[in-house]
Amino acid sequence: MIQETFDRMSGVVAKENIYFVTGKDNVYNVFNQISEIYPGFQKQQIIIEPVARDTTPAIMLAVKYLHEKIGVDVNVPIIEVHSDHFIGKKEVYQELAKRALASLGNNIGLIGITPTKPDTRLGHIEKGEKENDHFRVASFKEKPDLETAKKFLATGKYVWNAGMYMFNIQTFINELEICDREMFELYKQEYEVFVANFEKMPKIAIDYVLAERSKKVIMFEGDFDWSDIGSFDELAEVAERGYAANTKRLEFDSKNVYTNSISGRLIVTVGVDDINVVENNDVILIQKKGKSAEMKNVVEYLKEHNYKEVEHNIEVQRPWGKYEVLIDEKNHKVKKITVLPGSTLSLQSHERRSEHWVVVKGIAQVVNGEDLLVLHENQSTYIPATSKHRLSNPGLVDLEIIEVQTGDYLEEDDIVRYEDTYGRK
Repeated sequence: MIQETFDRMSGVVAKENIYFVTGKDNVYNVFNQISEIYPGFQKQQIIIEPVARDTTPAIMLAVKYLHEKIGVDVNVPIIEVHSDHFIGKKEVYQELAKRALASLGNNIGLIGITPTKPDTRLGHIEKGEKENDHFRVASFKEKPDLETAKKFLATGKYVWNAGMYMFNIQTFINELEICDREMFELYKQEYEVFVANFEKMPKIAIDYVLAERSKKVIMFEGDFDWSDIGSFDELAEVAERGYAANTKRLEFDSKNVYTNSISGRLIVTVGVDDINVVENNDVILIQKKGKSAEMKNVVEYLKEHNYKEVEHNIEVQRPWGKYEVLIDEKNHKVKKITVLPGSTLSLQSHERRSEHWVVVKGIAQVVNGEDLLVLHENQSTYIPATSKHRLSNPGLVDLEIIEVQTGDYLEEDDIVRYEDTYGRK
């Protein structure tokens, strides 16, 4: 969905003008995913949020970064979007977004979604006076109960609030000063001070700080088959509309079943109805449709009882590429390692495990003890425990190797780094 968001927004603004705000643990996930589809993506296009403090601090951080570090003109329009949104009619959305940015002026803009059904999960925007191609916002309504949502739909005066904000830097600063003096005073700090004190900022959404207080909020209405993908129920609905294929499956005496398998395994259901089946290599979820809200309780239980699956990922992003765990047993582990062109791992050693590397794609440059090797497809090398070693990709395509680890301890903390391009220790 990160890639899909980037692709969609590249039809609205230039690719080099698309920036991501994310936490430090997610930086290389974003960088590697976007680099796969846009090799010119730069690390300066990722803004690192020190801690999660909701949308107001995150947007303030982005505005300060663009203004003070990148030098974006204060009158250039900016659009803020989320990476967990699905939009089926991409071209319709892109045209609306471009038109909205062009006619925004010195307003705070929102994109409202024409509702297709009563929805209790979404905030609503009440349409005010019509002005050319947009509406003044009359009011914001919190997530309604079902009866209220039905009334909203019947009036035709309400749209769903998708949380897509538009503004220029000068308008954002001016309205922040008017609407929330405390947040404005925090914004006025030097960039480095602002970042250093970020975790002390109030945790508050931009809706409450600007949208509900500003007198300059306008709304552009659109109908482009939008969904906020917050659960597998929503993802199943997208699949039902024909935009996302179910994983290969066989159904016997079953109906209304959604399947999703990251490994591509065949899923077979017999005599069951109204369920989601999700397979992620190390975890299988079988969920009754409509029970998505209970997933928070499941995650909390896993955390409380120290299940490794909470933090353990089959595919792990690294600054040089990624690795995928194929087999994980007590005395051996098998990984598929992908190294991006021009990238290199740290010079390192392991105390309690040996490694076998087999090149399956590309060219590998390997430091193995005192030896410097160049390996091509189907060639391999053995690295004994305690031996210093390093893997690099000198080629123009991704390097892929299969790594077989053997030993009595195979966790990631068994590593000694001697040199590292990325400053890790």
